[in-house]
Amino acid sequence: MAITFQEQKEKQKYLALIFLAAILVIFLIVYFSFLKKEKPLEIQEVIYQPPKIEINFELLKAPFLKELLPFEEIKPFEDKIGRENPFSPY
Repeated sequence: MAITFQEQKEKQKYLALIFLAAILVIFLIVYFSFLKKEKPLEIQEVIYQPPKIEINFELLKAPFLKELLPFEEIKPFEDKIGRENPFSPY
């Protein structure tokens, strides 16, 4: 199949349009990411009011809290720890 002169010219026209569109997209990306000057942020004085915290100490007088017991004391390990070669069979 022979490509005629008209088909080559039409193909080049489409390639030129694609090339121009790619250059336009690249220019827009560069402009909006690097060259565009952003307005400086205006500093506004913001006064933060933390919420008022109220602690209900009456909860600590509940009878179920008086029934709780502390943990038992854990004694330190007294035997020899580990083996000389942990990879040897028993």
